[in-house]
Amino acid sequence: MNTRQAVVPFIAVVALAVQVCAQAREQKPGPLTLESQGSLFVGGEVKSAPPSAAAGPGAAPAEITVNQMYVQYQIPLRAEKHAPVVMVHGCCLSSKTWETTPDGRMGWNEYFVRKGRSVYLADQVSRARSGFDPSVIAAVKSGAAPPSSLPNIIAASHQVAWTVFRFGPTYPKPFEDGQFPVEAANELYKQMIPDLNALLPDPNPTWTNMAALGRQLEGAVLMGHSESGFFPQQAALIDPSGIRAMISIEQPCPELTPAQIAALARIPTLVMFGDHLGDVAPGIVNWKTTYDGCNAYVEKVKAAGGDITMMWLPAMGIRGNSHMLMQDRNNLQLADLILGWLDKHVDNKK
Repeated sequence: MNTRQAVVPFIAVVALAVQVCAQAREQKPGPLTLESQGSLFVGGEVKSAPPSAAAGPGAAPAEITVNQMYVQYQIPLRAEKHAPVVMVHGCCLSSKTWETTPDGRMGWNEYFVRKGRSVYLADQVSRARSGFDPSVIAAVKSGAAPPSSLPNIIAASHQVAWTVFRFGPTYPKPFEDGQFPVEAANELYKQMIPDLNALLPDPNPTWTNMAALGRQLEGAVLMGHSESGFFPQQAALIDPSGIRAMISIEQPCPELTPAQIAALARIPTLVMFGDHLGDVAPGIVNWKTTYDGCNAYVEKVKAAGGDITMMWLPAMGIRGNSHMLMQDRNNLQLADLILGWLDKHVDNKK
């Protein structure tokens, strides 16, 4: 055997060893070092409550706090280099969306922190740890209001989630190139909780609370997904002073006035959509129409002089992504796209 023949297998072995080590590092990234972590509430208002909502039947009227937003956070060392990122979940979910994926991989929350960015996870008002206003339900129970006053409560079924989240064309058939770990779908279903948004006043307190959190953080990146995908823009229309950038993932984009477009054009914006937008039957959401509407929004912001980017992943050669981009198998690759955008459009403009 000549020297060249000996070198080729050696190189192959070294390459394999490097690949294995890289995979091991990805699976076991090492200790997570934080400067601090904790939780807080943003917003909230005091209101009089019916007796049954305050302390049970027969109790005197009292006061309760409603419309507050629970936020948990992690701040890594040297986080001052980057604007903090506020992540807000979509319909029928909570901030668990951004944590460990259903199949046990690292979620965006931890990954962003490991990349030196403070992350704030918010539960929408009326959801999870933020709680909801029980006044209407209590009034119906006590007879002070008719049953017709009860709110509509949304609870997405496994079958609806499968197609709306674009795991496959029909339940339970997956897309052949699908990126969502469908073998762990049952773990996602455990994350899905009742949506009590019908109890909310107008405007949605989550928008106001997101704007307030941005001010409190002295400039933050607001990130929304699905139901909350346009919440960063709604928060900016209330008060843009604490918003450094807006990231909208897989969301409907409403019609806006020219004045609203001009206001939003002042803030760097990223919009991201996955694959198979036209490959499920239009039902609760028509994803192709949703994407087209957001693409039109992007073009209007560009025409107004805004710094806005549309990342439609198939156009970038990235195939198979579901609605749950942060939980897909390539979730960290997508996180790197967002981090790269932030480096270029936000952090270099401090």
